[in-house]
Amino acid sequence: MVSIAYAMGQGGAPDGAAASFTSFIPLILMFVIFYFLLIRPQQKRNKDHRGMIANLKKGDRIVTSGGLHGRITGMDETTLTVEIADKVRVKINRSNVAGIVQSAPPAAAETKES
Repeated sequence: MVSIAYAMGQGGAPDGAAASFTSFIPLILMFVIFYFLLIRPQQKRNKDHRGMIANLKKGDRIVTSGGLHGRITGMDETTLTVEIADKVRVKINRSNVAGIVQSAPPAAAETKES
């Protein structure tokens, strides 16, 4: 005679490998969601900011991350000299530029066609 416990044994349970994979599916889905909603947009913003910093030029009106508005009067590899008022100039790191308010006007030679 076969006992009830023996008859209900391990026959219907899935493999150990398949069970462990199905338990990781929610973690994989969460990583994919985090990548597309958080990581990828942040990487794009960082890339755009690096491009903006690389394209700064004298005469550009900028705003710093601290909220100062000014015009670039001098440039170095890592620093900018920004005029924030008449005869008031400060040096800031390039990475502290939050955005360009107004780009420098084109050179006078480019505007004259004669």
